[in-house]
Amino acid sequence: MIKVKARGGESIQQMMKRFKKMCEKEGLIKDIKRQSYYEKPSEKKRRRMRRSRTHGM
Repeated sequence: MIKVKARGGESIQQMMKRFKKMCEKEGLIKDIKRQSYYEKPSEKKRRRMRRSRTHGM
């Protein structure tokens, strides 16, 4: 779970910016977008295969 504590003299906008950056770093936003629509099992398999091929080198 991502937690953001206020630093001394930090505005809410700065805290939100830090929170968003942490979420993006964790891959949370990408994961939420991917799960927001149905993906066929064959598409999941194809995506996994592509990813393993590019990262395996």
